[in-house]
Amino acid sequence: MNPFVHRVCLLVLVLAGAFVGVWAYAAPLHWYDNFPGFGMQWLPVLGPYNEHFAKDVGALYLALAILSACAFVRIGNRTLVLVAALSYSAFNLLHFTYHATMLHMYDTRDAILNAVSLVVVLLCSMLLLVPAQAGDQA
Repeated sequence: MNPFVHRVCLLVLVLAGAFVGVWAYAAPLHWYDNFPGFGMQWLPVLGPYNEHFAKDVGALYLALAILSACAFVRIGNRTLVLVAALSYSAFNLLHFTYHATMLHMYDTRDAILNAVSLVVVLLCSMLLLVPAQAGDQA
């Protein structure tokens, strides 16, 4: 695996985690009513608003973003990259699995975008499990 791919994957995870985390924690009702943005609303169809749950989601995403940012900065530390990869992969796999069973609740556009966005972050986290090429340092 090219180390540049690891950097790109970590950057995607940092940005996704920070985007969801800051929004959900700082403005939980706005996040719930408007996520993912761009005029789409993916959360209200899944159940009623709960501020505690929304803030917990935000905190989780912020924690994963911090872990991924640390791995990005210390990309040569394989253990740190693996911890980030495993943590985010566990979350992303379970998150994707749940949402895959709920895609019927969305119109076609939203179902496709939901699935694609979840697969992208899952693939990014899983690609970090593949070791960088020997001798390469990002």
